[in-house]
Amino acid sequence: MNQYKEFSTKLYNILDINNIAIDEPMKNHTSFKVGGPADVLVTPQNYNQVVSVIKLCNENNIPYYIVGKGSNLLVRDGGLRGIVVKLTKLDNITVEGEKIVVQCGADLCKVSDAALENKLTGFEFACGIPGTVGGAVTMNAGAYNGEISQVIESSLVVDKSGNLLTLNKEELELGYRMSAIQKYEYTVLETTFKLVYGEYEKIKQRIDDLTKKREDKQPLEYPSAGSTFKRPEGYFTGKLIEESALKGFSLGGAQVSEKHGGFIINKDNATASDILNLIAHVQHTIKERYNIDLDTEVRIIGED
Repeated sequence: MNQYKEFSTKLYNILDINNIAIDEPMKNHTSFKVGGPADVLVTPQNYNQVVSVIKLCNENNIPYYIVGKGSNLLVRDGGLRGIVVKLTKLDNITVEGEKIVVQCGADLCKVSDAALENKLTGFEFACGIPGTVGGAVTMNAGAYNGEISQVIESSLVVDKSGNLLTLNKEELELGYRMSAIQKYEYTVLETTFKLVYGEYEKIKQRIDDLTKKREDKQPLEYPSAGSTFKRPEGYFTGKLIEESALKGFSLGGAQVSEKHGGFIINKDNATASDILNLIAHVQHTIKERYNIDLDTEVRIIGED
């Protein structure tokens, strides 16, 4: 029996019934299309609801997980005990001169579109990153020589006690796939980006070029979580994997992409265990061959 069903009734004082789901399969909420059930999944529609849910979880000693589109997430087959707080309904984008104020659940590609429409440059690198702003800030997401730290001004966050904090760029402690958000387990609610005016056609051309490069080089036709591994200093992960003859290697329904060695894909109805076993095999092979530790970029949570 779902041990948090009784607790879930308390959520009805905060959220509409349509924003609460019991025993919700996480495969429906991750780009890998795998993952067992979450005891309770909620979709807040405003900041007060997010804060109230976090406070309620803490007061009742209930674990909670913050997710967006699940594009950098692998949930194990046993699912998640506790509450999943999915923030994709918080997706407003407001342009204020050279600044764009964005709620955490907004797609990065839509922020890129808004920048283009307003002739703002600097956000083109993110046009193909499939996640949300909250996740992108949390991991300082980047692509094609650009990253969030280059364009961010500040973020409104909530801490584990339910307190609201506004953190400037320095306070966010943005590093390679790291931030104060991870370090202190904050939740991003809203972010302000500072861009500069540019020429519409040049911005559009850059976006078109990056989109084509992504379509040509990445296995977008299969479920995945993007780049599976972090890049070891001084090396390119895809090259290490390709030189180790791992491209195309499969375990169960999971495969190292034949198109890009840095991607593990759900090729044929993979389970989370298939993907985890393949990740472990790649890590072991690279360690044996190069004495390099490959750390995962994808966030792995849940029970086996």
